[in-house]
Amino acid sequence: MLDDMEVINKIDKSSMIDTITQFSDQILETIGMMREFDVPAIDKIDNIVICGMGGSAISGDILQNLFRNSMQIPIFVNRDYNLPKWVNEKTMVVVQSYSGNTEETLSSFKDATRRHCLIFGISSGGKLEEECRTHNIPFFKIPQGYAPRAATAYLLFSSLILLEKLKIVDASIKQDIEETLQIIKDSENLMAKTSPESQNLAKQLAQTLFQSVPQVYGWNIYEPIARRWCTQLNENSKVIARYDFVSECNHNDIVGWSMDPNVSKNFTCILLRDEELESPNIKKRLDFMKSLYKKAAGNVIEIYPKGKSNLAKMMYTMCLGDFVSCYLAILRQIDPTPVDIITKLKEELSQIA
Repeated sequence: MLDDMEVINKIDKSSMIDTITQFSDQILETIGMMREFDVPAIDKIDNIVICGMGGSAISGDILQNLFRNSMQIPIFVNRDYNLPKWVNEKTMVVVQSYSGNTEETLSSFKDATRRHCLIFGISSGGKLEEECRTHNIPFFKIPQGYAPRAATAYLLFSSLILLEKLKIVDASIKQDIEETLQIIKDSENLMAKTSPESQNLAKQLAQTLFQSVPQVYGWNIYEPIARRWCTQLNENSKVIARYDFVSECNHNDIVGWSMDPNVSKNFTCILLRDEELESPNIKKRLDFMKSLYKKAAGNVIEIYPKGKSNLAKMMYTMCLGDFVSCYLAILRQIDPTPVDIITKLKEELSQIA
C-alpha cells in the first residue's frame, strides 16, 4: 500500500505528505524573510517566554532544550491563558499562533502588554497581527494555508533567527542551520512518498507501529522530539500515543511495564538514542529499558539521529516522526490532515460569552 501512489493520493486528500516534504523549503523561505525583518535594539532581559499551543508551541520546546546548556537567559514555554507571576518588563515574550486566533495565546499576549514586556508576534495573520499592529509591536508574518503542525519550520526558524539577530544566541547557529538544511534535504528524498518502502525508513517504521499503541521516550534535546512524535501520531495518524522522559520515567513508568503483560503487548516502544550524547548513566538506563520492553512490549524501536549539531539531530529525528505519522495514517486509510474533534471543541468554546 505505501508504494502505491494512487492509493496514497486518494487517502491523503490535502497532500500532507507533500507538505512535510517541503520542510527544507520552509526553512529557506524563513531565512529569506527574516533578512528583511527589523528588530529593535534591546536592553538587558532576564528571561524569555515563548507563548503558543499545539504545533505553535513545539518550537518553544525545541529552543528551550536546544539552548539549555549554552544560554545564560532561561527560556520558558507558556501554554496557558496568562503568564507566570514573575514575568515583568524585563521579560521578552515571543507570541506564536499560526492562525493568529488561538485564544490561550491571545490572552497571554494581552497579559504581556499589561506587564509592559518586550513582545514579538509571529503568525500568518488573524487577531494577533491586528493586535500587534495596533500596539506597534514587532510582528513577523509567515505564509498562510497550512495546518499549524505543518508550518513548524516557519515558526521555529523565525524564532531561532530572531534570537540570533538580537545576539541572544551565538552567530555560529548559522552553521548549524546550514548543516540542518543539508540533512533535511537528503532525508526528504529518502522519506518521500515516491521512495520505495524497501529503502524508506519512515514507511518501515509505520508498518511496525500499525495496530499498536506508540510509546515514545526522549531525553535531553530529544524531550521535545518525543512530544512531537506523540502529537503528530495523535493528529496525523489519529491514534492514541504517549510520550515520557528519561530518567524521570525510570522512577515510575517502568514499574507498570514490569507488572502488566496483558496490556503491554499492545504497545510499541520507541527509544530516541544518540551514542554521542548519551552519558554512561543515560546509556545504562536506555539499555535497561530496551531489555525490559523487549520482554514486555509488542515491539521496540530505536531511533538514531543524523548530523553533528544538536539542531540537525533534532530536526532529522522530528522530520522522521512527521513522515512516520503520515504513513501510519495511510495504512489506517485515514486522511492525515483533518482534525475534526479539535474544530468541534473550538466551536463549543466560541459559544462562551
